Amino acid sequence: MNDALRSLLDLLDLERIEQNIFRGQSRASVVPRVFGGQVAAQALVAAGHTVPADRPPHSLHAYFLRPGDPGAPIVYTVDRIRDGRSFTTRRVVAVQHGQQIFHLTASFHADEEGALEHQEPMPAAPDPLELPTPAEVLPRHAERYLSPEVAARLLEARAAIDLRYADEPPYATVGRPREPRSQVWFRTQGKLDEAGDGIPRPLLDVCLVTYVSDMTLLDSILLAHGRGGWAVGDVVGASLDHAMWFHRPLRADEWLLYDQESPTSRSGRGLGQGRIFTADGQLAVTVIQEGVVRVPRV
Repeated sequence: MNDALRSLLDLLDLERIEQNIFRGQSRASVVPRVFGGQVAAQALVAAGHTVPADRPPHSLHAYFLRPGDPGAPIVYTVDRIRDGRSFTTRRVVAVQHGQQIFHLTASFHADEEGALEHQEPMPAAPDPLELPTPAEVLPRHAERYLSPEVAARLLEARAAIDLRYADEPPYATVGRPREPRSQVWFRTQGKLDEAGDGIPRPLLDVCLVTYVSDMTLLDSILLAHGRGGWAVGDVVGASLDHAMWFHRPLRADEWLLYDQESPTSRSGRGLGQGRIFTADGQLAVTVIQEGVVRVPRV
C-alpha cells in the first residue's frame, strides 16, 4: 500500500461527532474544488455506518449542488429513512460553510439466495498488465497538451489508484474526435486490509469504487468532440448527478474493467454511462452520470 492509498483511506475514515452526524476532511483535485467522487464516497461511508454490516449498498442516487471547498471539512448528516425486513434506506446531506453542497440517497440490501440471475457479457478488453501506467502515459503528452503543473496534479490526484486506459485518454487526442466510448482498468495501489481498516468490507470496496467512478465517466463525451477536458482547459465541466447500482460483490484491490460510453450531449450537459466488470467477467456495477460540459467563451 503506497502513501497515497493510505491518505485516501484516511480521507474516507470519517469522524463520528453524533449518532447520525459525521465529519470528513477534504482536499483539492485537478481543479480547485473538492473532487465529486470524494464527496460521494464519504457520504456513502456515512450512510453505511448506520446500517448493519450484512446489508451492503445496492444503489445510490446523488446530486452535486455546489462546488466543495477543499480547505474546509464537510459535515454529513444521515437521515434514517427506513429499516425494512430486506431493504434499508438512508439519505445523506453534505454541508460546508452552512450550505448544502451534496445530497445522496442510498439503499442497502442483504444478499438473497435462489434469485433469478442473468447479465450482459463482459466486452473484449486488453490485459491490464499490458497497458501503460499513468506515470508512463502522462509524460508522453505533458509537453504538447498539458503543463508540467497540471500533469503533476493529475498524477497526484490518481496516485492511490492504478488506472490504465485501454486506448488514449482525452488529453492525448485533442482535435481528433472519435467514437464516444472509453475503457479503463483500475484497482487500488496495494492490497486492502481484510478487516476494512476502520470501514468494514465490503462497504470499503464499494466506497472506493464510488470514488473512482467519477474520475473518467465523462471522458467519452470529450472523445466524441476531440476535446481534451478540464485538464487541458478546452472545456469546463462538473458533475451534476450520479447514480450507481451494485449488482455483485467486488474487490477494489483487484482489477476492475470500467466500460464507458456517452449516448448524448446537448445544451451544456452530457450523459455518461458505464459498466464495471470484475476480471473474471462478472457485471458488478452500473453507473450513469450527467455533467456540465461547456466550451469556454473566448
